[in-house]
Amino acid sequence: MPSTTVPMNKPLHAGLFLATCVSTFSMFYVGFDGGVIGSTEDKVWGSAFYSGVVMLILLSHELGHYFMARAHGVDASLPYFIPVPLGFGTLGAVIRLRGKIPNRNALVDIGAAGPLAGLLIAVPMLFVGVWLSHVAKTPVDSSAGLPPSLSLINLASMGGLYIKHLIHDTPMPELPQLQIFGDNLLSLFAVRVIHGALPPGSDVMAHPVFIAAWFGLVVTMLNLLPVGQLDGGHLTHAWYGEKAEALGARIAGAALLMALFFSASWLIWFVLITRVIGVGHPPVADPGVPLSRGRKVVVMISWIMTGLTFMPIPMSVA
Repeated sequence: MPSTTVPMNKPLHAGLFLATCVSTFSMFYVGFDGGVIGSTEDKVWGSAFYSGVVMLILLSHELGHYFMARAHGVDASLPYFIPVPLGFGTLGAVIRLRGKIPNRNALVDIGAAGPLAGLLIAVPMLFVGVWLSHVAKTPVDSSAGLPPSLSLINLASMGGLYIKHLIHDTPMPELPQLQIFGDNLLSLFAVRVIHGALPPGSDVMAHPVFIAAWFGLVVTMLNLLPVGQLDGGHLTHAWYGEKAEALGARIAGAALLMALFFSASWLIWFVLITRVIGVGHPPVADPGVPLSRGRKVVVMISWIMTGLTFMPIPMSVA
């Protein structure tokens, strides 16, 4: 019989890892100016801090899946890192699994190990990043308006004003001056603990470590969505079985609403869920094995972390 072992192309894995190190460093240096105001050396160090923390979070996440899969006898590849020459420099990383997962307990272990391992790095780095950041007056009001600046509703309104400007020579809509990283309950808590209540008209000027931890939390949040074969989908399938598919479909609808009223970036996830990821999940080899009490606790902890990392508005401008 042919082997079912996932082939290990170690040079490819190492090459993608190094390429992602380069892409996260270079895109942060170019796109975010190193995340600091200072000399070229300061910006190089800022980009290095960002890249190092991001890669550590992603590596921890994928190795959590890898080692837990191996522990349950599921063949798994080493992580494939995904470098991209734009944005934050990466789309994350994935591992390949071959063969059925033995039972629902193993599915919880494998699904939860990644995000929880990543959070063991991201959460401490969040507090370190907030501590390294400073509070300063903002040149414009950074509070989120209604509707938020990057919601589809607001973007459509701005597009209408721009068309009106072209046709009737009305005043140009005011362009945004400030890029704002969204908050979740964890980041709000970290800022409050370290900097206290922020004075009116001020905000946290994010250090590169803060931005890296923020990005790690965004990746974790998206992976914990209870959809298909995402990490969160593994957990809901382990708990609810095939009924989890209906929940995944509702999440797709919620993503579309989030795009309309909060951030257009959710439209990307609506398309990914409906066209790429899907809401289905392959069955485990032995679905009759009951979910243990300990695994139920792990699932509930993961759901709590989903709530703590959730960002309705990942990014905005003002």
